[in-house]
Amino acid sequence: FPHQITLWRYSLRKRGKMASSIASSNLSTFSVADGIVQKSARQQTLRGAAKPTCRAAPLRAVSGRSSARASVTSGANWGGQIKAASLRNRHIAKAASEDEPAAEAEAAEVEVVESSGVAIVPAVISIAVGLVTKFLVPCPATLTAQAWSLLAIFLSTVTGLVLKPLPVGAWAFLSVTFTILTGTLSFGNAFAALTNEVIWLIVVATFFARAFVKTGFGDRLALFFVKLFGKNTLSLAYGLQAAEMAICPAMPSTTARAGGVFVPIINSLDKRTRSYLIAQQLQGGNNTSSILLTAAAQNFLCIKLAEELGVVFTNPFNQWFMAASVPCLLAIAATPYIMYLVDPPEVKDTPEAPIKAAEMLKAKGGLTSLETKMIAGLGVTVALWVFGAQLGVSAVLAAMIGMSILLTTGVLTWNDALEESGAWDTLFWFAILIGMSAQLNALGVVSWLSASVSSILTAANLGWMSAFACLHLGYYMLHYLFASQTAHVGALFGAFLGMMLAAGVPGTLAALTLAFNTNLFGGMTHFASGQSAVYFGAGYIELSTLWKQGAYMGVVNFLIWGIAGMAWWKVIGLW
Repeated sequence: FPHQITLWRYSLRKRGKMASSIASSNLSTFSVADGIVQKSARQQTLRGAAKPTCRAAPLRAVSGRSSARASVTSGANWGGQIKAASLRNRHIAKAASEDEPAAEAEAAEVEVVESSGVAIVPAVISIAVGLVTKFLVPCPATLTAQAWSLLAIFLSTVTGLVLKPLPVGAWAFLSVTFTILTGTLSFGNAFAALTNEVIWLIVVATFFARAFVKTGFGDRLALFFVKLFGKNTLSLAYGLQAAEMAICPAMPSTTARAGGVFVPIINSLDKRTRSYLIAQQLQGGNNTSSILLTAAAQNFLCIKLAEELGVVFTNPFNQWFMAASVPCLLAIAATPYIMYLVDPPEVKDTPEAPIKAAEMLKAKGGLTSLETKMIAGLGVTVALWVFGAQLGVSAVLAAMIGMSILLTTGVLTWNDALEESGAWDTLFWFAILIGMSAQLNALGVVSWLSASVSSILTAANLGWMSAFACLHLGYYMLHYLFASQTAHVGALFGAFLGMMLAAGVPGTLAALTLAFNTNLFGGMTHFASGQSAVYFGAGYIELSTLWKQGAYMGVVNFLIWGIAGMAWWKVIGLW
């Protein structure tokens, strides 16, 4: 485990006497500059990139016939709970000998730790939010009772995800069960999002992260970054942001970059830095996704929808980069420092780290066979991400092809994938949230909210710049109802762009800034985007902390993009 050394107790009784031996995971840990780099070498265990999960290999009795498997799960779960769930199995068996057959081995004696169940106060508050919405807030005439009921359930679900009466997956399960029980949604509609490509991209990206750890390539990359930027935690954060800017043109998926590259790198670093590095990478990645048209998949969708509404782009790639460059670079520069001040890491100065990291890189030598195979598999995936549009290969299919290569070459086994319980947990709860969001849109709730905002702006008789600011704020805040950036674009981008054009906002300015805004809310909640779910699933950020960081970094981004951005856009002639 990255968090602790886990011991399994295996007891053998022979001829009435108890002899105990401790079977450990044979962890060896060393640190560089008071722990800026940590490497764990294991015989029986591997770190999961999303949820630390370890399964010990079978422990066999002397005869080799009897075996017992100990399984321990520890660390952070996908509901944001950092409580360790420790389950210790005690296996007692008689050793086989010439005069004592192995068949006389006694059954294993298991000590079970009982769960505390639901937290009453958070559960009551979460349910009360839904009941108040359903029964005390009047349903608008333009909405059906079904739509209003679903909105009430959705608000109750989101409240529960924040207050944590149960882990995220369990609370989502209760919510979807109630939704089907009350007839608000059919079973098919409730689980329709299980085929969503973004969710499966998250799952496969988590497997990539495991491959980084298993092969040791994550440690190698971590040492390289520490060598270049590891003098202190802040400079390391800037190094990670620079790395994301360097690879984003070739990986047009923020989710894939998060799960396939940066989570495993950060997992290889000192645990005292991980919470800060994960948080700043999530918030900084929102800006990185805006710097190039190719940096995120939803960017292409925004341009396509804008062109359908009559906005003309002479050269969308160049126009995008010119508009985004100055505010984006300023925001990327500000993010690590501001978060360093507000939510500082536990350890800050590590002056000896670069020297020792260089020494260890030299000691590691060249790439191993597993590392080479993994790089080849991920290389194919990245190539398909770059040229997939021309070949008709989607981002998720490219990831699946890469995963297939890792499986067939022996880099990963299917058991490796099964042990990534956090990935399968995300598949479940994220699908439920996306499904609810899609049904809210289909039932007209999102359209009603947009129309309400539009009527307020019209009654206020605002000028185009005031309307521009208000619509951006509304577009951003409405993402609290969405669990996907792509879904948000599909539901609201056209409507809000149309309102901006009707208010007199210049077309190119309106389209590009709405697209930038789409990237900026990717870290506002733990379900705001695929990458947000991946970073949250790494287990180093409390749920309430992530929401807080999403809120104050949202303010920072609005100030930078709103002030420096508007000035820059004036210079280049967008208004």
